[in-house]
Amino acid sequence: MVNYRYLGNSGLKITEITYGNWLTHGSQVENDVATQCVHAALDAGITSFDTADVYANTKAESVLGEALKGQRRESLEIFTKVYWPTGPGGPNDTGLSRKHVMESINSSLRRLGTDYVDLYQAHRYDVETPLEETMQAFADIVRQGKALYIGVSEWTADQIRAGAELAKELGFQLISSQPQYSMLWRVIEDEVVPASQEKGLSQIVWSPMAQGVLSGKYVPGKELPAGSRATDEKGGAKMIQRFMRDDVLERVQGLKPVADELDLSMAQLAVAWVLQNDNVAAALVGASRPEQVAENVKASGVEIPAELMARIDDVLGDVVERDAGKTLEGMPTTRVA
Repeated sequence: MVNYRYLGNSGLKITEITYGNWLTHGSQVENDVATQCVHAALDAGITSFDTADVYANTKAESVLGEALKGQRRESLEIFTKVYWPTGPGGPNDTGLSRKHVMESINSSLRRLGTDYVDLYQAHRYDVETPLEETMQAFADIVRQGKALYIGVSEWTADQIRAGAELAKELGFQLISSQPQYSMLWRVIEDEVVPASQEKGLSQIVWSPMAQGVLSGKYVPGKELPAGSRATDEKGGAKMIQRFMRDDVLERVQGLKPVADELDLSMAQLAVAWVLQNDNVAAALVGASRPEQVAENVKASGVEIPAELMARIDDVLGDVVERDAGKTLEGMPTTRVA
């Protein structure tokens, strides 16, 4: 079964393996398979589920809501997000304005089939809306009981500090940050993690397997596995491209002896690795087949000895991305329409 961790400086416990449906539900896999994957997650002891209104342009929320129908609501932790364009793409169908935030929470609740979400997250920072306006909208959503807690995703350390201070003034708190984090992508370690620790947030990390690269299934010089993310023209192939260099793939193959020593698959090693970071509350894992979920949860509770953590660093060497500036670099410079 899956261990629980507290999310930030709050009393909310979430499963350290959290099920996410970013690139799958409503797009890559059929609805009945998506439902099977959600049920496999529940069977494995996962009670925390992460989605967003933008995933498959709102379809992912609807699929998750259907899949969770009939479950005891109080036994689940459901997370969603707001920022990216949804709907027909009108001028207010995007961003973190009060209008878009308030309308989006109502639409998300309707699609998810619930009266509230446990965690509502700002999916990016909106440079065109005053932060005060956004945080006031979140404060009102919390007071209305539509979201119990508030988090952010891919915010810089400075943005996290400013948001956390405003939240405190408005009588609520930010408790989570959702960044990309893996053995290959460690850009949060120098700035975002210290700022989060200072302000009482912890991380719910996405892509702990570097979009599947850390599973070891991509071998330099060999054909891409059929049906893998690297062959997905709906978006997966584009996202994974940065890790598909031969030098990266060769180093990743060198992790196999470490995984073997711990009696883990390489994918399980990747998930267990992010959970060694004390500021990480959960690793987000997705699935296109139910059996993948059962495999992923085996990473819960694994302790990697310090000498093996050091060996991982040695094996990966200089292919690891550590530049803290990548968080800001990846941020929209204008509101996305």
